[in-house]
Amino acid sequence: MAKTTTKITSKTTSKASSKKSSEFPTVRLETSLGNFDVELWNDVAPKHSENFLKLAKSGFYDGLTFHRILAGFVIQGGCPDGDGTGGPGWEIKAEFNDRHHDAGVLSMARSADPNSAGSQFFVCLSRDGCKHLDGQYTAFGKVTSGMDTIEKIAALQCDRNGTPKNTPKMIKVTVS
Repeated sequence: MAKTTTKITSKTTSKASSKKSSEFPTVRLETSLGNFDVELWNDVAPKHSENFLKLAKSGFYDGLTFHRILAGFVIQGGCPDGDGTGGPGWEIKAEFNDRHHDAGVLSMARSADPNSAGSQFFVCLSRDGCKHLDGQYTAFGKVTSGMDTIEKIAALQCDRNGTPKNTPKMIKVTVS
C-alpha cells in the first residue's frame, strides 16, 4: 500500500465550552514520534476524563502503541494487548455530548455496546472523516499542542487494516 500523506486541519466547529481551556485537566503524551498535549473536557464527559486521568497517573498507557491508523479518520491507541481487543478490566458508560468530532478531538473507542469504553481512545484526523461519530461516541477532549506529532503518526505506512508497519509508541503519559 502506498504511503498516504494526510494534512490535518485544526479548524474547529465544536460548540464552545463555558470553561476556559486553562481550567481543563491536561495530559502530555510523549510518543516515539514527538509529543502532544490534550485537555480533557470534564464538563461534558466527567467520567471519561476521570478514567483517562486515572489510567495516565497509574502508568497504564506508558509503553502502549497506536495500533490503528486510518488516513483521514483516526489514530487509535490505549490497548494493552496492542491489537484493539484489550482494556483496563472495567467499562464506563457513554457520555454522549454536543462536542463535534473535529480534527484533534479525543474520543473513546468502544465495541458495539455504547457503554463498553475502557482505555482505548482515538484522535480524530478530520471533521469530514469523523462527523458521523457525533452523538455516537464520547468526545472527551482535544489536542491543544503537538498536532504536528499527530500528523507524523497519521502519515505512517499501514496495511489495509490500518496496522502501522512501524508501530508508534506512547513512551510516557503524564498529567500536567
